Amino acid sequence: MDELKQVFLQESNEQLDALEALLLELEARPDDETTLNGIFRAAHTIKGAAGMVECAAVESFAHVVENVLDRLRNHEIAVSTELAALMLACTDQLRVLVADEAGVADLAAEEIQTRTAGLLARLREFGPGGQVAASPKPAEPGVQRIPAGHAGHTCWHISVRFGPEVLRQGMDPENFLRFLETVGNIRHIETLADGMPAAAEMDPELCYLGFEIALESAADKQAIEDVFAFVRDECRLAILPPDSKVGDYLELIDSLPEDSLRLGEILVRVGALTADELAEGLRAQAAPASPDSAPEGTPIGEILVARQVVQPELVAAAVAKQTQVSEKKAHDAKLIRVPADKLDHLINLVGELVIAGAATSLLAHTRRDGELIESSSLLTRLVEEIRDASLQLRTVQIGETFNRFQRLVRDACKDLGKDVELVISGGETELDKSIVEKIGDPLMHLVRNSLDHGIEAPAVREAAGKSRRGSLSLNAYHDAGSIVIEVADDGAGLNRERILAKAVERGLVDPDAHLSDREVYDLIFAPGLSTAEQVTNLSGRGVGMDVVRRNLQALRGTINVDSHPGQGTRLTLRLPLTLAIIDGFLVVSANRSYVIPLDAVVECIERPVAEHDRNYFNLRGQVLPAVCLRESFKLPGERPARESVVVVQYAGQRAGIVVDRLAGELQAVIKPLGAIFRHLQGIGGSTILGSGEVALILDISALIKISGQAEQRLLARPEQRSA
Repeated sequence: MDELKQVFLQESNEQLDALEALLLELEARPDDETTLNGIFRAAHTIKGAAGMVECAAVESFAHVVENVLDRLRNHEIAVSTELAALMLACTDQLRVLVADEAGVADLAAEEIQTRTAGLLARLREFGPGGQVAASPKPAEPGVQRIPAGHAGHTCWHISVRFGPEVLRQGMDPENFLRFLETVGNIRHIETLADGMPAAAEMDPELCYLGFEIALESAADKQAIEDVFAFVRDECRLAILPPDSKVGDYLELIDSLPEDSLRLGEILVRVGALTADELAEGLRAQAAPASPDSAPEGTPIGEILVARQVVQPELVAAAVAKQTQVSEKKAHDAKLIRVPADKLDHLINLVGELVIAGAATSLLAHTRRDGELIESSSLLTRLVEEIRDASLQLRTVQIGETFNRFQRLVRDACKDLGKDVELVISGGETELDKSIVEKIGDPLMHLVRNSLDHGIEAPAVREAAGKSRRGSLSLNAYHDAGSIVIEVADDGAGLNRERILAKAVERGLVDPDAHLSDREVYDLIFAPGLSTAEQVTNLSGRGVGMDVVRRNLQALRGTINVDSHPGQGTRLTLRLPLTLAIIDGFLVVSANRSYVIPLDAVVECIERPVAEHDRNYFNLRGQVLPAVCLRESFKLPGERPARESVVVVQYAGQRAGIVVDRLAGELQAVIKPLGAIFRHLQGIGGSTILGSGEVALILDISALIKISGQAEQRLLARPEQRSA
């Protein structure tokens, strides 16, 4: 039972995420039937799962929510801003109730009960007898309708052929027709005498009549069939809704929960078929020898259509629903839930395997044993495949994280009186789950700042010649072994002068300093620096952007700012794909080993002796900055006569890493540095080589930044450049 409840808790959170996303969509498109049905299905699934694991609090609350959603789906109440806000609040409360079942709720039991009672009281306002009415559902053009004959738009078409023995069994057809009037009004009736024999052959005790009836009634198909219950086995009965939309039944079929139902059960569930009609069809299918039955092997759907008890379109929809459910179950059967700690343990073991494999390969090359070298090469290849497969297990799409901001943007716009559209792209981009979990808070800070400070109020935007509706975009993509996440808005942009003035006021910058635009914009990440004129509940206290940068640096990531006054701001986050194992390129300086992430390596060249004393080099006519590891890390010893340059690229910028010699490719298991090395620039971690030696992993972004700072400062001081 504990395992079952654990599955329920996990799946409930997934359903609640889907429910919240659909509710946000519904507010933008209130007439979307697919969204309405999806919302109802999510709430129904949560309620059913809660009942299965005996979570009474979740089940009872979800039941009331489901009742309101059912009225919403049936257009008995209308979609409104108030109702959407209430449904979102109920979704939040369901999260609290689910967390309470798991024993991790942040609220006390009394507060949970109080909030539940308050929401239930608000839900009752939308229950039966409430005053919130829906506007009539507009007619849908082009929807196929069943021919009505003489019937009106609410009429059922009933075709009945009484059997010849009904009179002998004491049953009068006229009584059934009169009884039929108790469930509706007979608008038209036509007597069929096509089965009447010649007068000489007629038996007065037999019945030869049939009737075609148009019945105006609000009853369902089963209630109408029950009128003929006593004569059901002695007649042929077909009941069709002649002027009802086939689309109504199709929507009902589509909205059914994803249960394993047979075709006939689906049609009975939505009311397009009665149990007796299904039973007769199954009997005809199972008795191929009888004259009225279908040929052997005929699908039940074809039999029901041939007997004119259901429309072909409904059979096709039921078959599609069956296929959808079976495919989903087949897909789910291929999945297995694995606790994250087990995956972490697997990745750690793979890392140790990589180190052991490197040691084996080194031993083979040291002994110059051909067979051992060949065996170790095969082992290395297999270890690489195991590494890639293991890391793939821990990758997830970032779209789920992006979608959570739909709610944040909606609520913030309500508070700020702004109209902002959130545009999401690149949601299918995958990265390590551990990174996804840690970038949620930094992204939230950036989104809040864009909403509060970046995008102007509608009136201000209109006065500036912009659309009243602002745009905030989240985008993700892969680039050179990294994942790039962009947060961009079309707001007012950053105020360079105000940022610089605040920095000077706080003593962060010398008043006479000449800073480039990028250096000024980087000041927004300084602790306590804020240019907001007033503090809001979203931002303005200067405690967010510095946390963003620290969190990203802890993930070996970077953040850059690009802003244009009056046009908007773009913040670019660049993160590694994984925090565990990377392909690296081993270099040596002063007999010390360093690892460069292989994805950042463009090419390797030999450095001419004439350029040894320069901080730049010529790459086929392109002048690039050079970073000498000996000088940057103050390594002892004399520089060799021949040096190599590893050309690296990061975020579109290139530079050269000057080293003593190149040692080839390797797999590097990333080991974090201790707290004592927290402020060490240019180093992103460490790894253990096959020899047991510890090698430092270079932080390419930091090295490129260091190499470019001197040049940027020189460009910002014309007097120095001309001296």
